[in-house]
Amino acid sequence: MTSAVTKAFGQASAQDRAALVGYLPAGFPSVDGAIEAARAMAAAGADVIEIGLPYSDPLMDGPVIARAVDTALRRGTRTRDVLTAVGQVAAVGAPVLVMTYWNPVDRYHVDRFAADLAAAGGAGLITPDLIPDEADDWIAASDAHALERIFLVAPSSTDARLRRTVAACRGWVYAASTMGVTGIRSQVGGQAAALVGRTRAAGAALVCVGLGVSTGDQAAVVAGYADGVIVGSAFVRALAEAPDPAAGRDAVRRLAAELAEGVRRGRRGRAERVDAAALGAATTGGSRG
Repeated sequence: MTSAVTKAFGQASAQDRAALVGYLPAGFPSVDGAIEAARAMAAAGADVIEIGLPYSDPLMDGPVIARAVDTALRRGTRTRDVLTAVGQVAAVGAPVLVMTYWNPVDRYHVDRFAADLAAAGGAGLITPDLIPDEADDWIAASDAHALERIFLVAPSSTDARLRRTVAACRGWVYAASTMGVTGIRSQVGGQAAALVGRTRAAGAALVCVGLGVSTGDQAAVVAGYADGVIVGSAFVRALAEAPDPAAGRDAVRRLAAELAEGVRRGRRGRAERVDAAALGAATTGGSRG
């Protein structure tokens, strides 16, 4: 059975473009506020929604997301609120994944979490601190409940690690554009395109790039070589800087529309790169494959 997320990537590919993946943590600025913001993001053009599960030790998150997660936790957001958010966002037709550190899933109990996530309409998990070598329980549970499992690769990943990670993923592979924590950057890591190429060479059918994208122009560049463009901190900042929840939803909607336009604009670059590669192969007598 094809998940809603995989279908969304297929629809984007049919339009000759990358998919836009937007992240927001559950419970920020409130449980209901996060749900409404995620719905606004989807309505404005995000193809896939990531809902973050707030965790007290977010080692890989930069200051923007870390502050939002801390606010959500202090206001009492719990795993059940995350599952509620998944259900309410999925109910409007938006494909939903949960982004979470592994400890909350382990505490909840892996198979129970997988069953409850599937029942809520979720498509799977992104687990930034879980490596395939230590994921036997999650691999079994995700298989049992037909959930996607997305592991991360980084510029430092060896070819052997890339092959192992690609083989363990179900759905797509998350390519971290740079080493370090999440956050808004003036430019996306220069190693991102090379990492996407290496990950595809390792067998990945779909590779999405995250960490650093915050503008339509950046989205267009990444869409030129990746299957998906992941944006998180910029959406969270839009909510955090808004004077009230309604203004926050509007800011998220505007940003999503800008990024969606950028992703669509990036498809011209994709076509040009393909044409250039074909021309190069023709003039040199073929490629070394």
